Amino acid sequence: MHQLVTFLFTFIQLQTQIIELLFLMLVGKNFTPKADTPIDKKYHKLTVDPLPILGPLPITKIYDYDKLLMDFKLKHNKELKPIKYRGKNIPPAHLTCPYCGAPHGYFYDNNGGKGQYLCKVCNSTFFPFNPSKDTVIHCPFCHCALEKIKERKDFDVFKCTSMNCSFYKKNIRLMSPDQKKLFAKEPYRFKHHYIYRKFHFDFVPLSKENSVLPKVDLSSIKVSHHVLGLILTYHINYGIPSRKTAALMYDVHGVKISHQSILNYTRAIAPIVKPFVDGFEYDLSDSFCGDETYIKVNGRWHYIFFFFDAVKKIILSYNVSKHRDTLNAIKAIDSLLSKLNTLPDNLNLITDGNPIYLLAQQFFAQHNINFDVTQVIGLSNEDPVSKEFRPLKQIIERLNRTFKGNYKATTGYGSEPGSVANVTLFVAYFNFLRPHSKLDGNVPAVIPKLNSLEHMPAKWLTLIKMSEEYIKSKQPA
Repeated sequence: MHQLVTFLFTFIQLQTQIIELLFLMLVGKNFTPKADTPIDKKYHKLTVDPLPILGPLPITKIYDYDKLLMDFKLKHNKELKPIKYRGKNIPPAHLTCPYCGAPHGYFYDNNGGKGQYLCKVCNSTFFPFNPSKDTVIHCPFCHCALEKIKERKDFDVFKCTSMNCSFYKKNIRLMSPDQKKLFAKEPYRFKHHYIYRKFHFDFVPLSKENSVLPKVDLSSIKVSHHVLGLILTYHINYGIPSRKTAALMYDVHGVKISHQSILNYTRAIAPIVKPFVDGFEYDLSDSFCGDETYIKVNGRWHYIFFFFDAVKKIILSYNVSKHRDTLNAIKAIDSLLSKLNTLPDNLNLITDGNPIYLLAQQFFAQHNINFDVTQVIGLSNEDPVSKEFRPLKQIIERLNRTFKGNYKATTGYGSEPGSVANVTLFVAYFNFLRPHSKLDGNVPAVIPKLNSLEHMPAKWLTLIKMSEEYIKSKQPA
């Protein structure tokens, strides 16, 4: 009996191995269900240092021309005579030495007419203009030239490698004894040197060239105006998918229309509504927060970059992209800044811990556009900053949930233009047509012409008409 049990147990183990082998041959090794959400990786901690000194360092006068001439006379018992020029490379008459202030007549041509001069009084060499070589980037703390250490997709990383830099010494001095021990073993865990990132983007902030007005063409829409208003009300306001909207139009209103026609209508209307949404003169507060949320387009994860007025409840940025990178963070912030009449001195943007917003802040600073970025990290208040600004982070999260309430019924978008169109129309609905409880039942952006209408289809049609008029008013005659 014991031998029989042993044989059966061995046989079952062999069967199990054969089944596992056949299963792997059938479905492959990577048989894991797709995640409902993107993989959430922890962000690397990032700090942004002050801007560097671009170009040659400013020359400060360190000698006194008159004193040097007097010292020369006392030492040699004769005066230092000016140079008698005989060649063709004569220095300009207005030229003075930046180191001692010596006038024209005391400069040698030091490199064969290529622009460098040698001062006879203080023996210093200098260029009266910037050489036409690549711009040298200097550390703002020690004035040493920065070295390029890495090349990223969006920027090059420059580093000050000087051990005598005051920035480096200060960071070393502030380390705890335990950190110093770890630093001796694993220095790559710490950032002590000055770092600068030079971006590759060909993007001009706050430029009118960033937005292009579309042509007004609604010839593809073959239904009546009222039917179009009903379709937008069901599909956008209530988040009903296109197939169910088509069925609803037939079952309730007796209008036979395909779901593809509904998608085509939204794609035709969205480009017309977008300039009106982006160019409207909003009454804004000074409290702004931003975040990304994810959607699926053609089975792949895409991201929407929202920026939101937390007080007025107005969506100011809604960029859709397949990449969660610095350039899209820059475009989202640029969309927000373009809606401000003047840039406040104390502008502060509240975001999550994604480092792309700090990089975007540095990009704008390089264009003399300055603002603060406060990052609320994690789900719990582990520091005073998170505790103070957590409510703003929760507000943008609620906006994400509101959008997802409309999005989830669609189970994703079939094309990128379709996703952009749906998001654009959702923002138009949210800003102009959706009452908000925090605003006493009013819409975020009040337009009296819309509020006077009795039902939602008429409001949609009026909004489209106003968008058409806005585009025509902005186009050249």
